[in-house]
Amino acid sequence: MDRRTLLTSSLAGMAAAAASAPETRAQAGGSGPPPFAETMAEMTWQEADAAAKSGASVLWAFGVIEQHGPHLPLGTDVYIPSAVLRRARQILAERGHQAVILPAFYWGINQVSGAFPGSVEVQPATMIALMADVLSSVKKQGFARVFCTSGHGDALHNKTIFDGVTAGRAASGIDAAVLFNAPLVKRLGLDTASPAVLGFEVAESPARFIDVHAGDPETSAMLHIHPELVRKDLLPTLKSTDYGPADLAEWRKGQEAARAKTPLGYFGDPASADASRGAARLEGQAKAMAEVILARVGGK
Repeated sequence: MDRRTLLTSSLAGMAAAAASAPETRAQAGGSGPPPFAETMAEMTWQEADAAAKSGASVLWAFGVIEQHGPHLPLGTDVYIPSAVLRRARQILAERGHQAVILPAFYWGINQVSGAFPGSVEVQPATMIALMADVLSSVKKQGFARVFCTSGHGDALHNKTIFDGVTAGRAASGIDAAVLFNAPLVKRLGLDTASPAVLGFEVAESPARFIDVHAGDPETSAMLHIHPELVRKDLLPTLKSTDYGPADLAEWRKGQEAARAKTPLGYFGDPASADASRGAARLEGQAKAMAEVILARVGGK
């Protein structure tokens, strides 16, 4: 199926589902937990003070508000890492190390998807300055360690997180690090000896075609953590892009090039998504992150 036929078919499916989708999501039980659920925002100042004095680590999720195809919400890159950190905190507690979760950072860099409506962009310098201020504030409160993770694959976004962590360390002396999976560390060309980055390994199933945005992995994760936010009626209409390395390179040029390459805003195979696979992947990420955190803090 050529791109024009794919677009026409998918848009027809979107139109058919648009009227019923909001009602379906409401009947499913609302729209997920509030944005501050299980974060420090729900604590009192005395509770935050006690957590800092007890040696608790701080966990911080980074995402963006950007398009994720016609089937996933704009906040997908925030919902997924936030869920991973909630589970990581549980694992850390079971292993004897306490952690608190800072409200997610969601005003990030959208170099690739910036041409789509709903994608909000900020400048790297803005992001770095804000990160440094927040990390300095957390240090002032008595917390000694902050561990960040990212739900957004944009290279510039993730390099900026690393730069923000580095700036925060320099400004306040806090022991902060960003947790990246090993392939991303390599892609960004980061020095693995830097205290500002911690690499972790997660086994991934081999795929026939590249799936990097709003495809099977992200849709599977959202079906697991927030199924009421997935426009499930649209999934059968979304054909796999079946793209390879050359297509990925073109898409990564960003902005209008990315929109031309993926007119519906997804790069992969969302229709193949499965909630159980999303649950397993989330669990694997949370465990891997917990392990590198424990190694850093000297836990069990």
